[in-house]
Amino acid sequence: MLYLLLGANLGDRVATLRRAIDLIGERVGVVVQASGLYETAPWGVTDQPAFLNQVLAVDTSLTPEAVLIQTQAIEQELGRVRHEKWGARVIDIDILYAGDRVIQTPALTIPHPFLHERRFTLVPLAEIAPDFVHPVRQQTNRTLLAACTDTSDVIALPAN
Repeated sequence: MLYLLLGANLGDRVATLRRAIDLIGERVGVVVQASGLYETAPWGVTDQPAFLNQVLAVDTSLTPEAVLIQTQAIEQELGRVRHEKWGARVIDIDILYAGDRVIQTPALTIPHPFLHERRFTLVPLAEIAPDFVHPVRQQTNRTLLAACTDTSDVIALPAN
């Protein structure tokens, strides 16, 4: 199973995330599960609007490298412009896990290298895959969330 983190903090965040999910379903694979939406404090560069984040579980036959190409194309199509690392953005799609694969290349690191440090990632991830085991840390997402020292706000939005 592939796990993706979606984030947006510019424009119509809900509409952008919905469109991203549609495009992921068309180009990457079947979206098997989606977490709720969470409003989250910015991480890294904190002087920017709050994010909406969501985690998807996707069943795909694509390689992680091909998924990266597709997700970057989706980001660009939805208006993403890369100005500064961790800066404000219309859309961000991160690959968190690709099953139990461990990949470290100049273009791609899986599992995501900051996954275990970020509540905005772990809260929605633990919602849909609490017992999934991180292939490097050998801990479940639930355990990683319980041990996470990040105290930033991650607020569940009411389901629509």
